[in-house]
Amino acid sequence: MEENMKFATVEDTVEYRLFLIPDKPGDPEECREILQKYIEKIMTQFAPMLVPYIWQNQPFNLRYKPGKGDVPAHIFGMTKFGDNIEDEWFIVYIVKQITKEFPELVARIEDNDGEFLLIEAADFLPKWLDPDNSANRVFFHQGELCIIPAPKKSGTVSWLPTTPPTISQALSIISTHPEKILASESVRAAVNRRIRGYPEKIEASLHQAHCFLPAGIAAVLKQRPRLVAAGVQAFYLRDPIDLRACRIFKTFLPETRIMTSVTFTKCLYAQLVQQRFVPDRRSGYKLPPPCHPQYRAHELGMKLAHGFEILCSKCSPHFSDSKKSLVTTSPLWAGFLESLKKNDYFKGLMEGSVQYQEKLEMAKNYFQLSVNRPESSHAMSPGEEILTLLQTVQFDIEELKKEEAYLPPEDDERWLDLSPDQLDQLLQEAAGKKEPEPTSKGREENYDLTQVSESMKAFISKVSTHKGAELPREPSEAPITFDADSFLNYFDKILGSKSHESDSDDLDEEDSECLDSDDDLDLETQEPGEEASVKGTLDDLKSYMAQMDQELAHTSLAKSFTTQKQMNKEPLSQTTNDNSEEEDSGTGGSVMTPVDVDLNLVSNILESYSSQAGLAGPASNLLQSMGVQLPDNDDHRPTSKPRKD
Repeated sequence: MEENMKFATVEDTVEYRLFLIPDKPGDPEECREILQKYIEKIMTQFAPMLVPYIWQNQPFNLRYKPGKGDVPAHIFGMTKFGDNIEDEWFIVYIVKQITKEFPELVARIEDNDGEFLLIEAADFLPKWLDPDNSANRVFFHQGELCIIPAPKKSGTVSWLPTTPPTISQALSIISTHPEKILASESVRAAVNRRIRGYPEKIEASLHQAHCFLPAGIAAVLKQRPRLVAAGVQAFYLRDPIDLRACRIFKTFLPETRIMTSVTFTKCLYAQLVQQRFVPDRRSGYKLPPPCHPQYRAHELGMKLAHGFEILCSKCSPHFSDSKKSLVTTSPLWAGFLESLKKNDYFKGLMEGSVQYQEKLEMAKNYFQLSVNRPESSHAMSPGEEILTLLQTVQFDIEELKKEEAYLPPEDDERWLDLSPDQLDQLLQEAAGKKEPEPTSKGREENYDLTQVSESMKAFISKVSTHKGAELPREPSEAPITFDADSFLNYFDKILGSKSHESDSDDLDEEDSECLDSDDDLDLETQEPGEEASVKGTLDDLKSYMAQMDQELAHTSLAKSFTTQKQMNKEPLSQTTNDNSEEEDSGTGGSVMTPVDVDLNLVSNILESYSSQAGLAGPASNLLQSMGVQLPDNDDHRPTSKPRKD
């Protein structure tokens, strides 16, 4: 019946907390009242942005949370954003703006990954900051990102705890030393770059499309545009049990379909479009041929109708009336509505007009979900909300059909089919890198391959730790100075003259400090006996290496490398492709031809890059991480010789 059915998804969640500073312990009821007033002010002030926003799963919401242990009473919110990561970053923008508008509030925000703000700025974090000591250090204060530092030594800074601070300690530090905890400019820039463009970016994230829908769904979406997300998710996450309700439709009959315009987020639209689905023949939903000019509208409407039917099938049409709570009965509604009017939410519309009523209904829905949110056991499910609207909203199918002639044009969906260059540009922008300059054909022909070998040498020269290898951040960065002879001398000193003093493979503390220091190690500092021992060891190593070279020279391994002698006789193309046909001359002699390390390195990397066929792979990933951008491979000749039959 269908392909690409998705049965489950990980519901990513973001949590955000707002604390009042300075934190003064007082009567819990008084504290609750103060924080509740802040909730009303925040939700009212940001209503123009939040009311029309279409959330993937759950909306931005705030509620009072009493204190517990070291965590004082605060304002708490949690949102499941699912597959739309933009919901999470929009919340980051909102939280940042809240602390800017209300300087006495400090905010913390984290998700399933923990301190995701630090993950976003990972390339610019101080060396001391890691997941083990980052707890309760990252906050927003006065619209800026703050990171509470750690003292270099215990007791050096009296106001900094030696261990990760508690929430109460962190709030005290922010209150007394706000100028000393500001995150570095590069860290703040990385986070600001991710939320750049809001609130204008909200409009750009929407996609308007025509859908051939049952009139009931069109009427529901006119009252509750956000319910399109629930309908798409129900279809996107359907299972065979859900589809049983779609064999014969009971709520949204196919005979009532009309053409209407539906507003999606780009994430929701992509989820609806990308899944192939053939409806059950018993459902009555038939699609025109794919060449039909309105095929996409019929397909989208059919999928949405299945999603809404699934939602309604999961609840009884006679669900409890206790869930149908009236917004206007809440003691907070009158003040909330008055605040909306003061903030020009209705844009001068005449009270009682059709547009005024539509904005009022959206405000009531927003108030119910975000300000006066009931407990989950009493909250209405999307299906119950849809059935309630169908019972209360009056609509005329004939009138809706007349509106088909005045539908707004559909948005261009070329953003769904990005070219590789456009995708690379988006990834570069997301990573905060400048757009790469277009590589001309002349530059490709004159591309300097020594940049590849030099970058690899810089990578090998980097000092690694137990945490892994460290890549150069910039291609122009000078490699770390590393004296190989001094290191080998010191290594031989340990293994040679002092090997009998220890049965352990580990270096003692003193030796470790020496290896970590930048002081030069020299043979001149050694005793005469030790110097002779080291020289003897080096001579033995050289002898072993020479014997190994002689043995390997008679094997096929020697033929897999390009030597300097071959470079003097043959061009690059022959040396990289015809190594297997070389003569064995010189392999039996006493003099070994040196291997051209740089040429072999570049040849192997280019061969690996060519085998990727334009896709991601180890060669391109490693080089790009070091800032090396190879030109496109326009030479499609086979890398291996054709077989002779």
